Amino acid sequence: MSEAKKTVRVTQVASGNGRKPGQQETLVGLGLNKIGRTRELEDTPAVRGMIRKVHHLVKVED
Repeated sequence: MSEAKKTVRVTQVASGNGRKPGQQETLVGLGLNKIGRTRELEDTPAVRGMIRKVHHLVKVED
């Protein structure tokens, strides 16, 4: 029996330019570096922490 991995869809809605130093690097770590780019990521505590760090720059769909 194989369990389906939960995923979360993250879309960048604002620019990382001019933000605090770690925020732009976090966007790149999530695979987002342009407005409108969307990634389907595995729903892990590490990914959730990264999303929390840039929550004002992204839109999250479960």
